[in-house]
Formats: sequence, structure tokens, C-alpha cells
Amino acid sequence: MKIRKGLSRRQFIQQASLSGIALTLGFSPNQKSEVSIINAHMPAQTGTELMAWISIDKSGKVTIMNHRSEMGQGTFQAIPQMIAEELEVNLNQVTILFAPSHPKKYGPQPQEGSFSVRGWYKQLLQVGASAREMLISVAAKRWNAAPSDCYASNGQVIHKPSGQTLSYGLLVEEAITLTPPQNVPLKSRQAYKLIGKSLPRQDIPVKINGTAQFGLDKKLPGMLYAVVERNPRFRGKVKRFDDSKTKTIAGVKRVFTVQRAVFGSLFEGVAVVADSLWAAMKGRHVLVVEWDDSNFDHPDSEQLATQMRENLKKPGASPQFEAAFQTATQKLEAVYETPYQSHSCMEPLNCIAHVQDNRIDIWGPIQEANWIQADLSERMGVPKENVTVNMTFLGGGFGRKGFPDYPHEAALISKAMKAPVQVMWTREDDMSVGPFRPGGFYACKGGLDTEGRIHAFQTITASQWFWEDWSPNPYPDPKPLEYNKGNLDGMPGPYCKAIPHYSFGGVGTRSPIPVMWWRAPGACTAGFAGESFIDELAHLSGQDPIDFRRAHLPDKRYQALLDQLEAVSHWKSRGKKAGWGVAITECFGGICGHIVQVSRKSDGKLKIDKVIALMDCGWYVNPDIIRAQVEGSIIMGLGAAIKHATTFKDGKAVHQNFNTYEMPRITDTPEIEVHIMENDEPAGGVGEPGLPPFAPALCNAIFDLTGKRIRTLPFRLDEV
Repeated sequence: MKIRKGLSRRQFIQQASLSGIALTLGFSPNQKSEVSIINAHMPAQTGTELMAWISIDKSGKVTIMNHRSEMGQGTFQAIPQMIAEELEVNLNQVTILFAPSHPKKYGPQPQEGSFSVRGWYKQLLQVGASAREMLISVAAKRWNAAPSDCYASNGQVIHKPSGQTLSYGLLVEEAITLTPPQNVPLKSRQAYKLIGKSLPRQDIPVKINGTAQFGLDKKLPGMLYAVVERNPRFRGKVKRFDDSKTKTIAGVKRVFTVQRAVFGSLFEGVAVVADSLWAAMKGRHVLVVEWDDSNFDHPDSEQLATQMRENLKKPGASPQFEAAFQTATQKLEAVYETPYQSHSCMEPLNCIAHVQDNRIDIWGPIQEANWIQADLSERMGVPKENVTVNMTFLGGGFGRKGFPDYPHEAALISKAMKAPVQVMWTREDDMSVGPFRPGGFYACKGGLDTEGRIHAFQTITASQWFWEDWSPNPYPDPKPLEYNKGNLDGMPGPYCKAIPHYSFGGVGTRSPIPVMWWRAPGACTAGFAGESFIDELAHLSGQDPIDFRRAHLPDKRYQALLDQLEAVSHWKSRGKKAGWGVAITECFGGICGHIVQVSRKSDGKLKIDKVIALMDCGWYVNPDIIRAQVEGSIIMGLGAAIKHATTFKDGKAVHQNFNTYEMPRITDTPEIEVHIMENDEPAGGVGEPGLPPFAPALCNAIFDLTGKRIRTLPFRLDEV
């Protein structure tokens, strides 16, 4: 497969036109979800609305526009693999291009919620199938044959009785006159040639040889460079700055105050713009800024923790739940604590903006092109159709690069300089300025009946809620916990099918610290509390942890997953000298179970021996991508559990680089074994569901070995 980088839509149309007429198909993002034609030689203002599209020119060249960002999760492989399956072409016949932001053509383009496959697989398969049937129809007409006597394979149509063949390129000119067929029957899974196979990822070679273009690699003629000194206390204002020494640095062009929008607030900084990145960084080093940090709190981590602990006490009790809880034979209460975390992507934030009269062009590691396009249009007063967001490869994202603050800041600097500007964030900027994953506290209460089953279950959550940061208004007063209602925060909903009395609620914690989603938002912290507490209840009941979950998860899908997890791990044959822990969580349509095995080394310190993961994501595309995503999730979960946390002192982030925000090393990584469930369920998420089960499974394993419950993250493995 050829991968073309840095090619604009205009350039693609021009080059495609050189090859002659092309058949270009897409999927309308409307309620009818109809396949549509858009021809490469047609003017862009035709207004045809497409979800994702493919193009075949007269030479037989196939181009697939990937409308999702690629940050390592595999969409650059999975999306073409789906389309190519029904189109009947090999991936080495395909060119992949990143689609720019264009919701009318490509529909929603966010890379979040593990949505790329589960959200659009049926539509993308239908696009490939429709194109195939159009080409078969043309070939059958030329041979004066019935379409049923023809089939497609390897980029050509074959007449079964005679063996004659016609390549797709020879059929394009006539195919564009046809109306795309709708609701073409799709292949059965047994007939797949590409889907379900661990085909090599086509973006790996270019990433290895250095030709893949990440945001840091993009350059424009006449481009300037900028770095920004931002207030370390987040909401402070620039009182004054002294740039006298900064202006003595050769190459520095200008120094000025700049803002960036973070939810409902404008955060201030001082931009240093130069003709080289080195000059800008040197200029920033000698810049002196005086901040106005009045009128907002400067919290410490311990103050935040105290506030959250107090907030756990605020919701009024539900009389119905309390009555049910009091009738339980055995009772248990526990509080679980999770910290703030930095996203710490290996590629720090960066963005190129070129603002001209009534036009904005953006290039960079963009995770959510549509949102950034809409945000810039509104804030800068430029029509949305005149804002183009071009995606490069991303060196990690985890939600952070879907936020519109850094493109907004870059656009303001470019507008002030009247030139294209690349704004670079240092590692310290990236890790200390935020937004961060919010810390969270979970108070769990559970009671068992005489048969050892859960009779009553309650979770109260105290955390910063990033959605509330859109508004400066105070959080509403806590209400009494509602009986058998709520968002099921802290445990997957399927448990509640077997629990007669449950109650959930939460209290928002106010802080000037900016917070936002982080890989598997909500589940990455709530899953730790929920699955740890389920394990504690299993121990209280004297039951095997998997058997206890099996008794409370009546759904057949969960029953099958538990049976398979028990089988692949040989759970029933585990020995007494090792600790085994299990956890199962669900988010974004995917269910994942982990079993962690721990033991003592000869020096008495704990070690993680093995992690066995079982992913149920339903219908899937590429097993190797699934395994890689689950492995990455486990390692990321490992870091959040035993290595790092963002703490605050006097309103500032303490950890600003990897010397104190310690990442897992290869020597910390245990053996990881990933299995995939086979079933007929619809496609579910993968990139996020693999993370939440790790921390509770690890802590449950430690309890199994040591008898010690760990309820606060992170912890030091060598101190247990």
C-alpha cells in the first residue's frame, strides 16, 4: 500500500484528473445512509455529502480517504482493510490519504470513544460493496452476460463461464453513469479474505524509516516558530513582562500576550515568535513575566483530597436503599482514591496555523478535526467552510489532542504575525499546563444476603467534572441519592441486573485546575473502585472471585467471557505461592477481562509475572491491532497504577518531566497474553476498554497473595 503524506484535497483532485475520469464513492451521513457518487473531476462545490469515500481511476489506482486520525491505534490500517474487503482489492493496490476536516463530506471525524470501527463499519463495508457491484454491472453489460455470472477479485471483474477479465480501471468511465446500488448484501464472515486477518500495518514501515509525517515534521514556506510562557497556576493573568533580554536573541521577531480557550475560561501566556525554534526557546528562557494570580484558589493535592473526602459525605441518603442495606446479613464499606494524571503523549503538543483574510489552515497532530474546525470558525469569525484542519500522524493522543485549545492559541499567534506559525510545546509545557485527568474518590457500600449474593450496592463519587468547566457557575447542591437510579458510575450496568437494591450518585469538586477526558474516561478510575469492591464482596462471601462475578452477571455474553477467561488462564489450577486477581470492565461497547499474576522475588519484593487479557469487541477487523491496543492499554494502566501521578503544590503542577513523572520501562513490563472472543456481537471499542481492568486486577492479585487491600493509586510495588 502506498501512503501519501502532505497531499491536499485540491492536489489529489488535480492528480486524479490526470489519470482520466474516476469513480469516487462515499457514504451520506444522513438518516438514509445512502451510498453516493462524487467524481474527482467534479467541482468541490457540488455539495455531495459523504461519510468516507474511495476513488478508482482509469489506471485502476484505488485511493481511500481515511477520515479518522491515526495516533497508533490502527485506523490507518483498519478503515482501508474494511473497504478493500468488499471492494475486492488487495491492500498493496491502495493509496491512503488523510481526509481534511469536512463534516459535509466525511461526517463526524473525532477519534474518541473507540468509535472508528464500531461506529462506521457497516457503512464502510457498504461503500466497498456498492462500488464492486457497479463495476460488475458494467463488465456484465460489455459481455452481454448476467451480473450473477460475474464476480470481482483482485481489482478486476471475472466472467465465470469464459474466464474473461476486465480490470477496474477499464470499467470506471461507464460506472460513473450508474446510480450506486443501496443495501448490497455484504459478505459473511466466513467469506472474508482480509477482515479478521492480522495483515501488516501499512503505516509501520514509514514510521520506522522516518518518512511518516507527524505534526513536528510539517513545514511551510516562510513559517515562523513560537513558544509560549504560560501561567503555571492556570487561571492567572499577565500583569506585565520584560522582554528586553529576549529581544537581544538573534532571530526573535516579536513578544506579545496571547490567550487560549480552555472550556469556559481564557488562559493567558506570553508568546515568543522567532525564525527558528531554538531562537524562540532561547528568547523564552530569558523572558521575565509577572503574573496576577489573585481571585482564585492555589490548591495543594492534599487540599483537593480533603475536599473530595468531605464531598463524599454530602449526598443525602436514600431511605429505601438504607433500609435494604440494613437488612443485609454481611456489610462492607470502602473508599477508593485515584489521582490526577497527565496525558504525557510521547509527541508533545504542537500545531501550525496559517491565518489569512477570512481563511484559516491548520496542520498538526489533530485528534478531533471537526470540533477544532467548528471552534476556530466561531472564535475567529471565519466561515466554517474556510477553516481547513489537516491531520498528520499523532505520537499519542489519549483525548488530549482532541481539545481545541492549542490550535486556537496557534491561530491567534499566526493572525498577529500575519504568517504561518508553528507553536511548539515543550515536555514541561505538555505535562504541567494541563488539562489533566481528574482525580476521583469513590465511597462504596455493599451488603450480602444469606446466600452470599449482593443484596444492596451503592457508590458515591467525588471528582472534578470537566463538563461543568464549560460554565463558571457553581455545582448544584447535592441531592439525596436516588434509589435504583443513576449513571451506574463505579460498576458496569450488567451487575445491576442481579442486584435488587442499588444506588449511585456523585458530588462535583471545584478547582481552578483544568481537567478533561483521559483514555477510557470515567471507566479508568471508576473501574478500579467498582471491580476492587466486587472482589472485596467476593472475599466477604467466601466465594471464588470468578464464580462470584458469574453469579452476578446473568447476561450470556458475560457468562461466555467468564468461561473463556477462566479457561485460557487455567484459573482453577492456580497454585498457592502466587497471587491471582481478576477484573472485568465494560466501556465504549467493548468488554475486557484481565487476570494478573503476582509473586514474591527472592528478595521478598513483589513482581508482576503475567497479565492475561480477554477482549470481547464483537465484530473485529485486525487481530494484531487488537492485541497491540490491549498491550498498550495494559502498560499505560501499569504506569497509572504503580508509577506516576500529577500532584499540585501552591496551585502548580509539581511533576513537569519524566524524571519525576516516571514511566514504565521495558523491565517493568510483565509477560502479556491477549485473547480475543469470537462471537456474533456488533463491533465494539478496543483502544479504551483494554485499560480499566488492569489496576483492579493487579490489586486483587496482591490481596490474594498478601492479604493486603490497596485502595489508593498509585502505590509502589516494592513497598507492598
